[in-house]
This record gives sequence, C-alpha cells and structure tokens, in this order.
Amino acid sequence: MTPVVLFILGVLFVALGIAASIALHEVGHLLPAKLFNVRVTRYMIGFGPTVFSRKRGETEYGIKALPLGGYVAMVGMYPPNRRDGSVRSSSTGMFQGLAEAARDAAHEEVRPEDHGRLFYQLPVWKKIIIMLGGPAMNIVLGVIFTAILLMGFGTPQPTTQVASVSACMVAEGSDQQNVDQSTCTKTPAAAAGFQPGDTVLTFDGRTVTGWDQLTTWIRASAGREVAVTLKRGDAEVAATVTPVLNERPVLGTDGKPVKNADGSYQTTQAGFLGIAPRQELTPQPATTVLPTVGENIAQVTGVVVNLPARVVAVAQAAFGPEERDPNGPISVVGVGRVAGEVAAMEEVPLEARIGTLIGILAGVNLALAVFNLVPLLPLDGGHVAGALYEGARRRVAAWRKRPDPGPFDIAKLLPLTYAVASVLIAMSVLLIYADIVKPVKLFG
Repeated sequence: MTPVVLFILGVLFVALGIAASIALHEVGHLLPAKLFNVRVTRYMIGFGPTVFSRKRGETEYGIKALPLGGYVAMVGMYPPNRRDGSVRSSSTGMFQGLAEAARDAAHEEVRPEDHGRLFYQLPVWKKIIIMLGGPAMNIVLGVIFTAILLMGFGTPQPTTQVASVSACMVAEGSDQQNVDQSTCTKTPAAAAGFQPGDTVLTFDGRTVTGWDQLTTWIRASAGREVAVTLKRGDAEVAATVTPVLNERPVLGTDGKPVKNADGSYQTTQAGFLGIAPRQELTPQPATTVLPTVGENIAQVTGVVVNLPARVVAVAQAAFGPEERDPNGPISVVGVGRVAGEVAAMEEVPLEARIGTLIGILAGVNLALAVFNLVPLLPLDGGHVAGALYEGARRRVAAWRKRPDPGPFDIAKLLPLTYAVASVLIAMSVLLIYADIVKPVKLFG
C-alpha cells in the first residue's frame, strides 16, 4: 500500500476508536442511570441534526451529524420552577430567566408517573455514580488498551545487537552529519571495526546478556583496553576496544536518563564506545499495566492543571515562529494527523505501528477521563461537585437542626456553565487551527 493509503487507514483506525470511546463514555452514564430507575429519554452520539435513531423502550438511541461528543438525556436534571409565586433563585434579570427556562425545559418530558424517577430526586451517592460512570468507562478503556499494548505487543527494549555505529567523536547532543568524517576523531567502536548488525557476545571476558548490563560495563571501562567478541552473520569476530571518557547522561535505577527540574538531562563523565542498540518489541508482565496507566494519568493531569499556560503557548506557536510543545494539548485533528504519520512509516515494522496506534487510543481515553473530572459545568466533574455540595449542605442543615434544604439547583450555575462552554469551544477551535497550520512534530 502507498503511504497515502496507510496514512488514511491510520486516521480511520484512531477516528473509529475515539468514536467508540465516546459512545462507551456515554454508556458509562446510561447504565447506572437505568440501574437507578432514572428515565432516560435519549442516548446520542454527536450533536446537531439527527442522522439515525431508533427507539427501544423509553429511550431513543441515535447518531447526530456533528461528531463532537455525545450525551445522555435524563428527565428532571433540574428541580422544577416553583409556581406558588416564590422565587427559587436569588439572581434576577437575564440569569434568573435562563435558570427558569432551563428548569421548564428539563420538565417538559416529565410525566406524572415519573415521580421518583427524576434525576434531581436521587440520593447524592447515586448522582455521583451516574456522573462518574463516563470517566470511569474511559479509565477502564485506557487500562484495556494499555494492557493490549504492553502485554500483547510489548514495548521497545534495547537488545545486544548493534543498530548503528557513530563514526566520529562529537559533543553530547551534537549531530554526526555536521562533522567531516574524513578528519574527525573516530569513536572507539568505529576504530575497532564494529558494524551495524553485529551482536555483542562477550565484553572483557564476561558473557553479555542484556544492553543495560553492557552499558554499565562500558561506562566503567574508560581508558582500559577490553577484549570483545562479536557475532557477525554466522561467524564470531574478536576485537579489542578502548572506551574513552566522555560526557554521558546520568542513568537512574530504571536505566533511563535522569532529568533536571528544567527538563535538561543530567550528565557525567563515563566510558563511551559509540554504538546504539537495535530495539525489539518485548511483551511486558501484567504488573506493568497499572503503573503505566498511573504515569499517563499523572502526565495528563499536569497538562490539564497548566492548561491555560499551555493553550497560550499553542496560540503563540500558531501565530508566531515558536515550535509546538510535543507534550502540549492537541485536538482530534492533531491526534488523527499523528495516527496517520505513524501508520505511514513503512520503515517501522507493522506490529510496532499497530501497537503505537493502540497506545494513542489508550492516551486519548485517559485524557478524556481526566479532563471530564475537572469540577466545572458542563463537565462531569461539575455535576459531581454540585452533588457533593448538596450532600454537604444537607449534613450541615441536619447538624444545625435546620430543615432539609433539598436538592442543589445547578440551574443557578448556568451563566458559569455557558462561560465555560464558550471557553472550551474557543480552545477547541484554536487547537484545531494550530494542528493544521503548526502541527506537533513527533517524528522530526
């Protein structure tokens, strides 16, 4: 297949995966709502005009024209307007009108027999379970996709086979291509005749069983002549190499380079040969799944917490010369573009490309979960915050021996809801624009 076809297939794979994730997010709300006997009138994927729908029981299931999310409509989301002349809200004017109109709309479909089946009549704990069902479903999907990636496909792990040999000694972080190889100082590996494809069998008389082990021995052998045995094709080749003292990254207990607080790498003087290992997908044990999910959630949480600053950085990149932060927020357009680029990388094994696409779906689901837990309406976290406030208010009233204040009327927060929704729409438009004119560069 041509790269263009592969690009399109990659985009379609992730687009369908995201659509399924959104649909299952709404199922996470739908199932507990029905379990708690709330009447659900609509389960819709998308917004705008309805493309297809079918009614099953008392619920209409359908797909709408704009694939920008989904929703589950439950009767009685807001307490009704009082008709005795009293005013429910202390707000006046336009805001009071918005709240009253929202309450009326929420009760248009309420039937006399729906008493006890209205969302606002539920106990606080049931409201919280319904609203957390969506993010919980995304976390479950994130765990499943991560498990498929780690346990089924594996992660790239260095082997003892040489993938490349650096020809010249250069400063840490410098580009070999900018050095004149005819006059440069050769690396110890190049001088000893190492070739790509060689497998290191022994080092200083010791059998090499892993790359991390070999790296440790090389770093500790600066300035000392060492005998090495290489496997080249079907033959074994003996060589002698002298690692040189060079600036190298500090390695942590996990074998990975250690970063400073500013994101730069810590360095130290250690032995250096000038070889890089071939990476091989290696399935990981089940015990690695949840820690990896936890790391991804922590990373996404950091992005969400610093979202205003991150969005400003995206705007500066979109309208200026700055490059996009590869760890910053991107839109569904950016996710699709990355997926297409991954699928079109014909030099990468198919198995690795599919694994990467599954990893993208895992990351998207975890991002959806974390973002929806932000305690602002209209996000799920905003409804959870309203329910928690309702529960706290009732407990305080009981402690003070006051009458039960009743359900919290989140319709009062509609002005804030509309403001947050407007900001989210503007942010989405900005990210889509930035992903078109200044996309994130993950592959150079």
